[in-house]
Formats: sequence, C-alpha cells, structure tokens
Amino acid sequence: MKRRHFIAASLAALGTTNPVLADARGFGNWIANFRSRANAAGVSDRTFNAAFQGAQYLQDSIDRDRNQSEFVKPLADYMSTAASDDRVRNGRAMLQQHGRLLSLIEATYNVEPHVVLAVWGMESNYGQRRGSTPLISTLATLAYDGRRGRFFESQLIAALKILQNGDVAPQNMTGSWAGAMGHTQFIPTSYEAYAVDFTGDGRRDIWADDPSDALASTAAYFRRFGWQKGQPWGVEVLLPSGFDFSQTGRSVTRSPAAWAQAGVGDVNGRAVPNYGDASLITPTGAGGPAFLVFRNFDVISRYNNAEAYIIGVGHLGDRIRGMDPLRAQWPVGERRLRRAERTELQQRLTNAGFSTGGVDGQIGPNTRAAIKAYQASRGLPQDGHPSFSLLERLR
Repeated sequence: MKRRHFIAASLAALGTTNPVLADARGFGNWIANFRSRANAAGVSDRTFNAAFQGAQYLQDSIDRDRNQSEFVKPLADYMSTAASDDRVRNGRAMLQQHGRLLSLIEATYNVEPHVVLAVWGMESNYGQRRGSTPLISTLATLAYDGRRGRFFESQLIAALKILQNGDVAPQNMTGSWAGAMGHTQFIPTSYEAYAVDFTGDGRRDIWADDPSDALASTAAYFRRFGWQKGQPWGVEVLLPSGFDFSQTGRSVTRSPAAWAQAGVGDVNGRAVPNYGDASLITPTGAGGPAFLVFRNFDVISRYNNAEAYIIGVGHLGDRIRGMDPLRAQWPVGERRLRRAERTELQQRLTNAGFSTGGVDGQIGPNTRAAIKAYQASRGLPQDGHPSFSLLERLR
C-alpha cells in the first residue's frame, strides 16, 4: 500500500466522536493532499515518504500555538534570567572550551565570540535545551491547523528540502514545538538561506552535539544582516536632570558627540565613543536604564524583534566578555501592557481629556503625545511611556 493511502486509511479508522481523533483523521487526509504541493516545490516522493514515516498529529503544538500569551513578563525578571550569574558563568566556560572554534568563526565572519555565545545561551542554554519535538510532525500539524497555515507549510517544505539535501536524518530532525531547530534555533527557511557547513563534512548539522555548524551559521546570519565588528549593540548611559524624553526612540538618531552635548554620557560620565549614529532608548521609561543603541541592535533584532530579547542578548554578551552588570536597576514589577490594557489606557486617557486619537490598542505617536500631556499636567517625567504604573494611576 502506498504511503499516502496508508496514512489516510489508518487515521480514518479513528472515528470522529473525539475532536482530537477527528483532527487526526483530517490530518492524514491533509498529508495526502500536501504531497502534490511538496512535489511541485521539488521534494521527491522518496524524501516525502521517509519524512512522514511515523508522522503524528501533535495536539500539544496546536494548544501551544493557540494559547501563546503576549510577552508581559517584567523586564527585571526577564533580564535576571537572560544574564543570570549561572548563564554568564557558563558562557565564559564555553568561551574557554570553544575558544579556538570561536576564533576561527570570528576570522571568517567578523562576528565576535561573545556575540555568538550570547545567542547560543539565550536560545538553548548553550545546547542544553535544543528541543526534542519531531520537526516534520509539528510543522505538518501547524500547517494543517490553518491559523498560520501558509507560514508553517513554507517551513515544512523547507524542512523537507533540508532532509532531501542530507543535512540530517528524519529521526534526528527535532526542535521546538514551533519548528525552531538546533543549538541556536533556526527556523527551516532561515536555515536554508543562512546555515553553513563549517566543519566541511558536507552537512550543515546544527543538531549535533558538536556546535560548530550551528555557531558558525549564527555568525553567518549576523554578517548577512550587516553586523559591524567592534561596534557595541548599545551602551548604558545616564541622563541629565530635566532631560527631554521626546528625544528618545528609534526614530531619533544622532552622533555620540551630539548626545554628549545634550548631557547624555556613559555611566562614568564620559562621552560615548563614536561607534556611529545612535538612538536613545528607555525600555521602562524614565524609571529605569537608558541606552544608546547602534546599528548592531538592529542586526540582533533580525533574530528576534522583541526589545527584551535584543537587550538580553546584548547584555549577556557584554557580561560574557567581562563587562559589569548594568548600573541602573530595572523597576520592580514594571512590564509591557497587554493589548486589552493598552486599549484601557487609551480610553482612560481620552476620558481624562487627553485624546489618543482613537482606541485601538496600538501605541503610536498620538498615544505617546497624550501620555506626555497627562504626565506634564501631573508634574511627572514626560517620557511618553505606556507603563503599567501609569495605567494604575489612571484607574
């Protein structure tokens, strides 16, 4: 019996009284129909059959995808994990253990060892949590589910091409429930575009215990998006009394010298060296650390666009190479607002006479202007930051 008919027939026998079993039956039919699309994309029947041998419908992947919560963890808590003493200590140990490899990677891609190590530490705790979910099963399940079907089907086709290329055996292609793979958690399309065979064995093996290909692939990825060796991701700075917070944000860029003229200096009161034009960010508003961030900040964002992640990678890398902890403290309990809370904030500002130009849960220039006007009326620092403490004040 051909594999496509075997899957459909086997799953059809499950029945429909249980919703999970009904989904599993539909999953088998979906796989049978997907074969032609995979073939059209260049995936052979041989690769397809080997990949789907034993493939299963994974309800856990569906549940986790549908129930992802917005990132609202207080930044103080997030950073205490991202750059914990253990993670810093382990990163420094990895620097010693893999020093020669990292030096070769740096010579090839012009990305410093501490940067590569920081991504490795954040993504899999230096290879300790690479993920054990079968990739074909989870990607097929999520593509079949349809909520983000087009995206996951593209990832599934890329994963099949990786198998067809011989980079990894189907049974060894594992990762996270969402399809991220290996030591530094590449998604299949990014792997296809940027992964490298650094060991020269003919395979781009980011799953092996040997992290060489994974670490080099991360450096190759960063180089592709413009990493500038010697430029920091950012520098912690101190702001002068009465600072105009309208100057903060990624839309404002100035030279470090211009920032120094505005009273912005490093934690020792000196002008920040000229690493290129920089923006000033205050992730938790006036009550927490401030950073001048450079082009390399944007490069890290290509890996994960969450501001907390970018700062986490940047600061962890700094600590691994011997720099001190941040001078300023993150505000305890301060966190990003959920969408419903952002909507509530806009409504309460508008009701108080500070129009946000609409109530849609999107924090744009009008909402920030309304926040600043409210803060000015109450004698608060006018940082325009949509904080949880601000929302509580308005309640």
